Parts: sequence; C-alpha cells; structure tokens
Amino acid sequence: MSTLIASEFMPVSILTPIAVDLRVTEGAAGQAISVSGIFAVLTSLTIASLTANIDRRGLLLGLTVLMLVSGLTVAFAPSYLMLMAGRALLGIAIGGFWSMSTATVMRLVPTDQVPKALALLNGGNALATTIAAPLGSFLGQFIGWRGAFFILVPLAIATFAWQWTTLPSMPPRRESNASSSLGVLRRPEVRVGMAAVGLLFMGQFALFTYLRPFLEQVTGVSVSLFSAMLLGMGAAGLAGTWLIGRVVAWNLSVTLIAAPVVMAGIALALIPLGSIPLATALLLGAWGFVGTALPVAWWTWLSRTLPEDAEAAGGLMVAVVQLAITLGAAGGGLLFDAFGPGATFLAAALVLIASALLGYAGSRASDRSSRKDHSHAH
Repeated sequence: MSTLIASEFMPVSILTPIAVDLRVTEGAAGQAISVSGIFAVLTSLTIASLTANIDRRGLLLGLTVLMLVSGLTVAFAPSYLMLMAGRALLGIAIGGFWSMSTATVMRLVPTDQVPKALALLNGGNALATTIAAPLGSFLGQFIGWRGAFFILVPLAIATFAWQWTTLPSMPPRRESNASSSLGVLRRPEVRVGMAAVGLLFMGQFALFTYLRPFLEQVTGVSVSLFSAMLLGMGAAGLAGTWLIGRVVAWNLSVTLIAAPVVMAGIALALIPLGSIPLATALLLGAWGFVGTALPVAWWTWLSRTLPEDAEAAGGLMVAVVQLAITLGAAGGGLLFDAFGPGATFLAAALVLIASALLGYAGSRASDRSSRKDHSHAH
C-alpha cells in the first residue's frame, strides 16, 4: 500500500519538470493525478462484482503487476497521452487495493487485532506520503522526473515478491445479505457523511496538488528548500496520525468539524503570507499535521455508523474520496492556470468550510441513528 500511495502522489513534487518536458501547462500536468482518480473511482465501484469468483491472493498480485506496468509506462512515456495512460493503469490498482484493504485485513488477522492492523495500514500511507513528495523533488534534480518515477519500479517488484511469499489463498466469500456500495446511500446520515468526506478531499487536493508551482512562483524557494518543506509537512502528518486516535476517542464530532475549519484557515493564511518562507513552512506543517490524519477520523465514523455494512460502505468511501481528489486536482488546475494560486487556495478554503458544516450535520445524524438503534436493541 505504501508503494501505491508513493506512486499516486509522486507527480505533486515534480509537476514543473513534467510540464516543461512534455510541453504542457502545470495545470495540465496536474491532471496526471486527476486521471488516476477517475479510474480508481470506476474500479472501486465495480471490482467486487467483476471479480466475485477470483481468489483474493491472485487479485492482489495482479493489481501489483498493474502498478509495476504503470511505473514503467510513465517513466518511459514519450508523450503526454502515454503519461496519462500509465496513470490510468495506476488508478485501477489504487481503486482495487483500497476497496479490498479493510476486508483483506479482516481475513489476515484475528478480530481483536483488526483496529491495530488498520492503524498500521494508515501509518504506512502517512509514511509514504511523507517520503514520496520530498524524495521525488530531491531525486528529480539529479536523475530527472523520469528517473524519480522509475525508482518506483523496483519497489513494486519487491512488493510483488513479498506478497507472493506471505499472502495465503483467500477464496472469494459469498454474502447474500450484504449491501451494495451504492445501496448504503439509502441512509440519510451516510449521504451527508459521504458528501462531507468528498468536500474535505476536494478542498485538500485543490491546494496540495499545486504546492510546487506556488512555492516556486510566490514563495520563491529552491528545489532543495521545497523538498525540506514537504518533508516537514510529512513529518507533521506522521505526528498527527499518531495523535488522532486519542482525539477521536475523546470526541469524534468535534474532530470532523474543527479539522477542516483549521485547514480552511491555513489555506486563507497562505494567500497573504505565501511570500514569507518561514511563515509558509509553518503553515504547511500545520496543514500536514491535520490533513494527513483526518481520514482516520472518517474511517472511524464509518465503522461506528455502519458496523454491519462496513465493507460496502468502504468501497463507496474509496469511490467518493478518489472522485473528490479528481475534481479537486482538476478544478484547482483550471483556477491556477486562469487566475493564479490565490484563487485556487480561496476556493479550497470555501470547500473545506462546507465540509465542516456537513461534518457537523453528519455526526448529529449518526448520533441520532445510533441512539435509535440502541433503544430498539433494548
């Protein structure tokens, strides 16, 4: 999973050299993240039904091969179209892995170890996010953006070898009473919650995707300083991921509301303070601290709101998140090219505030639903 996350977000740190080499705008280069998101959405909504009779071990190994082929395609892409084709293959791997991650963990470890295993999975994702962007921009200086992408190929080979030796056979399960991914949307608290998750990721990636051109054009930092800023951001994200379990246990509703408000405040503050390197670095550290950890809170909300339908709802949440990343990266790119970073960051802030408002409504609806279920149980 860490290799997959590193592959997904590698373009963020090397957007400028990709754009220069392939003779496209930075906004167009940013669509390399959008296209993987589109294919991840389509895959996450259809993979369960399309692969109903396939052993999960073989399916996971196949998705890893797809990630490997994607890395080679992007690294040697002669044109923008070929780059996008390689990113589309990665999107299929992302949608497949994410949709099956919780269900696979539940089959590999005892029930009482599932929360710890899921936390470990999220920790691996945070670590990959921490390392991928700064390492990509740092290596890109010396071996070019293609070399930075090619480094993911041996990682994918190592991942395949590890899965081949450790994964047991996992025949598909047939659960006749399970809800479909779209079926869980019949519950109003789920519709509100999913909309809040979507707006959160849309706002987050409208800003995050265009950090490199912002830091180069507005803050005026060198590639080395940019790499250091991203590393600081990622390290803050790791700290936030470690801490969020305690905050969620204290009050989940407050977390879902306060965190996007804080992120919106950071996005707005970057507009006037973006030309000051120290202030920008501190703001990005705060952004990483809150933003990297926040998905853990929403997965917790999912497990509490839909304990019986967690797998179906998990597939739906993957689709919502990937669609939101796609729309955020695409919309942010259009605004960035047309009006500059200020417009992009303002739009991100407004979307994040909308997420906080829906998070408040969703958590209240979820609380009412759980109280109703509790009273029926008695």
